[in-house]
Amino acid sequence: MKAFRTRLLSIALSLMVSVILLAVKFYTYHITHSSAVLSDALESIINVVAAGFALVSIILAAAPPDKSHPYGHGKIEFFSAGFEGLLIALAAIGIFWTGIPRIFNPLPLPRLESGLLLMAATSGVNLLLGLFLIRMGKKTDSLTLMADGRHVLTDVYTTVGVILGLVLVYFTGWYRLDGIVACAVGVNILFTGMMLVRKSFGGLMDESDPELLQIVSETICRHRRENWIDIHQLRAFRSGALINIDLHLILPADLTLETAHQEADEMEQLIIRRFDGRAVVIIHMDPCTDDDCPVCGKFLCEHRARSQEKSPTWPWQALVRQETEK
Repeated sequence: MKAFRTRLLSIALSLMVSVILLAVKFYTYHITHSSAVLSDALESIINVVAAGFALVSIILAAAPPDKSHPYGHGKIEFFSAGFEGLLIALAAIGIFWTGIPRIFNPLPLPRLESGLLLMAATSGVNLLLGLFLIRMGKKTDSLTLMADGRHVLTDVYTTVGVILGLVLVYFTGWYRLDGIVACAVGVNILFTGMMLVRKSFGGLMDESDPELLQIVSETICRHRRENWIDIHQLRAFRSGALINIDLHLILPADLTLETAHQEADEMEQLIIRRFDGRAVVIIHMDPCTDDDCPVCGKFLCEHRARSQEKSPTWPWQALVRQETEK
């Protein structure tokens, strides 16, 4: 509940600040008539829409699993990130539409000094907001907050680029540069939008997450027990703040069902504690065979058919192997 409140307050702050900065940027365009400033303002529209959509997705993602959605509603956050990426791409098209004509038909830019000061102020505010959102996103494992924070930081880079371009215009009087800067902004945010769509698609397709798998493998290795002979078919994916993990655990074949269950339960609780209760863990127990003896660390096993050759190392690349690859 605390993590949910943190997410909700963070994205609400993002929405409020984005609306204010949007108004400031359009006012700046009104007084300067700069296509580069307009390109930055168009991107800020996407900030507002994306923050609003992110607010809704965070509320929906917090809903607990139910009969219709047994794995919860967390994947709405991937839709949010993908939606934001598509909106950014649309904004890029709008920027090209306004910027290209200014390259061939440049116009003077009145009150440029005031415009530069206002743009610098919005950039500073956005920098603080973006860093805050990414920090809160990592703290609460929210893809939506991190995506919104990175988008806000992209807006900072965009604004800084616009400011530098307009400073050159101010000192050189080469107004054609205004349209060139606008188009450069469009290319930059188009790339950012496509990256967000790519990440969203990967999440919806349960793409392998090396960082998550690394955390799981390190946790298991650090607390390895003698009866945990080997692991394979480790899989893990995120669904909002919830993390779903399943794996196959090889245990000594002579364990009673009760003891084997205790061993699996110990590993399950270990992983759940590592993720502060936000993990669902399913462990399939496999009895050992003679082929497992070379990696078995149980030296006093009376059923050992082969001597130990090596103690298994458990980097995530080894744990995800399929049973046929053993």
